[in-house]
Amino acid sequence: MASKSDAPLDDLMMAMDVVDTLRHEEGQVARELKADERDAAMVERLRQVYAAQGIEVPDHILKAGVEDLKRDRFVYAPPSAGFQRTLAMVYISRGTWSKWLAAVAAVLVVCIAAWYFIVKLPAQRAEADLQARLQALPAALTELVTRVDDLTENADIEAEAQRLAADGRLALSDGKSEAAFKAETDLRKLAANLQEVFEVRIISREGVPTGVERIPDGNRKTQNYYIIVEAVDPDGNVLERDIVSEENSQAQRVDKWGQRVSETIYDAVRRDKMEDGIVQKGTLGRKRRGELDIKWRSGVQDGAITTW
Repeated sequence: MASKSDAPLDDLMMAMDVVDTLRHEEGQVARELKADERDAAMVERLRQVYAAQGIEVPDHILKAGVEDLKRDRFVYAPPSAGFQRTLAMVYISRGTWSKWLAAVAAVLVVCIAAWYFIVKLPAQRAEADLQARLQALPAALTELVTRVDDLTENADIEAEAQRLAADGRLALSDGKSEAAFKAETDLRKLAANLQEVFEVRIISREGVPTGVERIPDGNRKTQNYYIIVEAVDPDGNVLERDIVSEENSQAQRVDKWGQRVSETIYDAVRRDKMEDGIVQKGTLGRKRRGELDIKWRSGVQDGAITTW
């Protein structure tokens, strides 16, 4: 037996069931009866339905069910659209969009880190190095001029060093950093050339020709003579040099080249080598410290080649 306190809940459950049954029966009743007869007919139909199931439902519950149906009671109506509903939907779906948001945030962090370490940080370091070089440039120019003065007594060379230093300082004051650095580079190259000491020796070893002959394209009636040489420092090291080929006017850094000579020297070197396979007079020129030009033997001409 149900207690009295349980009765209201039983009535509520029964009323909900009545309303649910009415929804299924309402269409049929509406088609068969007029509106003013429908309520009584619906109550009677419900009584028959429940009686067929062996369930006895009081009339007041059947009538209450009809009234509840009219008021759409026990029907879920979704809340109307609005800001609060939108916030609620966002909160409910947080499990989905939060994962996407976390993924996007992770990608963004990686991109920012990559940009900083690959682009920003190297640029900052390059800018810092540039500023350091610019600040040190005046002192470097002064030091290079002093070095050139110590290496040579040639007034023309000393004047060239002063000119390069002046060009660098002027470019620096005008904010032309590239021109200032070029002046420094040219001054360093001048000092390095003055400091070089080597001999230009005729190559006389297997696998390398001692001399070659050429007929220039511009004058087919002329024949040029070249001795194959290399620059050797006092320690016996072969030096690389920038040589401009007169055949194509292109500079190339090489460790041996063909130096143009007169026919007299060419024939003398050939006879020298034919005697015993060795060129006895093997020095064709000398580069001394403090000088820019090579002192050549008599008969050496301007012009060189880098291939043969």
